[in-house]
Parts: sequence; structure tokens; C-alpha cells
Amino acid sequence: MRTATAPSYGFQRRIVVGMSGGVDSSVAATLLLEQGYRVDGVFMKNWEESDDSGHCPAERDFRDARSVCDTLGISLRMVNFSRHYRERVFEHFLRELRAGRTPNPDILCNREIKFRSFLEYALEQGAECIATGHYARIERRGGCLRLLRARDDNKDQTYFLYTLGQEQLARSMFPLGELKKSQVRAIAARQGLVTHDKRDSTGICFIGKRNFRNFLARHLAGRPGEMRTPEGELLGEHGGLMFYTLGQRQGLGIGGRAGRSSGEPWYVVGKDPARNILYVSQGIHPMLFSTTLEAGSLHWISGEPVPVPLRCSARVRHRQPLQECVITRAGEGRCHVRFDRAQQAVTPGQSIVFYAGEECLGGAVIERTDAPAAEQFRRGGA
Repeated sequence: MRTATAPSYGFQRRIVVGMSGGVDSSVAATLLLEQGYRVDGVFMKNWEESDDSGHCPAERDFRDARSVCDTLGISLRMVNFSRHYRERVFEHFLRELRAGRTPNPDILCNREIKFRSFLEYALEQGAECIATGHYARIERRGGCLRLLRARDDNKDQTYFLYTLGQEQLARSMFPLGELKKSQVRAIAARQGLVTHDKRDSTGICFIGKRNFRNFLARHLAGRPGEMRTPEGELLGEHGGLMFYTLGQRQGLGIGGRAGRSSGEPWYVVGKDPARNILYVSQGIHPMLFSTTLEAGSLHWISGEPVPVPLRCSARVRHRQPLQECVITRAGEGRCHVRFDRAQQAVTPGQSIVFYAGEECLGGAVIERTDAPAAEQFRRGGA
């Protein structure tokens, strides 16, 4: 049944919506129709392999997207960007893991696939803009477009969008930016959309939720090495540094040990790629904390360098509360950041994203921190 339609009178701006088969993109399309836009849907197929159980999540998501588009009375086309995804996103992901870093493929996927390949495709098809189900807002101030945090702080996704620039923002729409997630689900239920109670997707962008260790083992050869405490005690062997990230406390394979009765969990506190050593500690350890970092691939959304030193807020992971800091320059395309308070598990390969109030200014990729290495700790330099 067609429950939301665009009026048939007057000129209609054509918007292509990235339909993921989830509730957010479903409601984004619904809202645009209600606002009078001409809406078409595109389902992006960006991964060719099935999951570990032999099922293909993309097939189920496409069926849901098809159902939603049928209900709304709009077209849906599947477009395969899997080659672009593998070349521009996944190969970079693997290179970073080989180097002992922890990359964020969702950020790169937004830059290279959703707001590059998909945007280019939509414009070639005669669309004026694309729209997605991201929780973010765009505001024009003077001659500059600003990326603003969503009204729903718990769902805000500007952390994943900081690599966008003026050209992308001028051709993009985020219809959900003013809404709470509960409102989005209520709209979907009212429209009779099959996705109204569908769980949010998790896992690697477009690859989905699966056994991460098994998945990586198909693409990278794990190199076992020593697992030690910062004090140098040998605890056993790890299966490959690529399987671990700073602050991780699951899947370490460390049970109760003689002489250690605190009952505290074990954490990954450091990695030494050169010697292939994984450092773990029982309980929170000083090696997990840093007050400064250096980052590269610096990007400002305005397209213009921001004068430094700059006092602003930042986060080093999605949904982390904003942290006060000062940015200074560290060379072309680079920056140095000092936090007012020590930060836990700041991870090379991840991104730091900068904010001024509700505005997302841009961000950079973390390269190193001042967290003490195991050798420093043993020498008393922590």
C-alpha cells in the first residue's frame, strides 16, 4: 500500500536516497516524499562474500529495502560498488591492520563510497542531491556549509562524517538530523514500513557483524607472538596483533593465574609491532592513558585551514563525551593535540574529530600518543 507520496504538481527536485534496508534510510525517504521531493532509491551492494554462516545479509537487506520502496511507491535500483569498496576501503583497512594500527573503515567508507561513488552515480543519473539516514545536520552560514551534531546526541554520527567537504555537503541531505531515534521508529510504524522494528546494523561497514577473527584470517595471515605484562612477565602467545586493539578486554584467553587474586579483568594496554609483542595488564594500567597525540591526514570541513592554536572539543571514538583540548600545528596536514584531562585507550589508526559547540570542524587520523611504552614503564617513566 502506498502510504507516503509526493505531490504531482509543480517542479520537483530529484533526490536519490541510499536505501540500506534499515529503518533510518526508510524514514529518510518517507520524510523527503512528504516534503514534496521526487525520490528514487538506490541500494548499494559493496561486498560480494556471504557471512560466516553462509548467508548473505545484503540479500535480506535488499528485500527489506524493496518492501519499503514498494510501500512508498518509489523506484529502487541495486548498484554494485564492490570493486570501489575493495580498492578504496578494504585494502586500506588491511594495510593498516598489517602495520599494527586499528583503522576505522566506516569513516573511509563514507568518504570513498557513500559520498563519492554513490554521489557521483546519483548526479550522473540526473539527481540534484543524495540523502542518507545519517544522524547529522547541515546548516548554511554565509557562504559556508556547516556540519552540525544531530539533535539526538546518542545517535549523532558526525564522527563518521568529518571527512566530508563543501562539495559533498552541498549535494547531501540528512533528513533525520532533527529527530530522536524513537521518533524515527514511530514514523516507520505509522507508515507500515517493514523496517520499523528492525535492529540497527552493527559490524564493519557493508561487511556486517560476523566473527571478526575468522573473517580477518581469510584475508591476513596472523603472526603469533609473545603476550607479556608491561613489567615483562611472559603470559603466553597471541594469535596476531591485528586481532587486538587498545583497551580490549574480551577474547584475550587469560584465565585465573597463580598469585593474582584481584579478580580484575585483563586489558590490552600496548602493542609493539616491531617485536610483535602484545602487552596486557590486569586492571586499568598507566600505559592506557595519554594527554597528547599527533595526527595526520588533517581535514577541515570548511575547506580552509583553521587558525591555531585553537581551543575546542574533540572525541577519539564514536559516542565518547566531548573532551576539551588545544590544537597546534605539527607540519603540513598534521596537528598536535593536548587534552585538558588524560584520555584512555587513544588508538593509532582511529580518528580524532574536532568540535566547536554543535559544529563538527573536521578531524585527523591518530598516529602516535604520549602514552608510555612498556620499556618506559619499566624504567619508571610512566
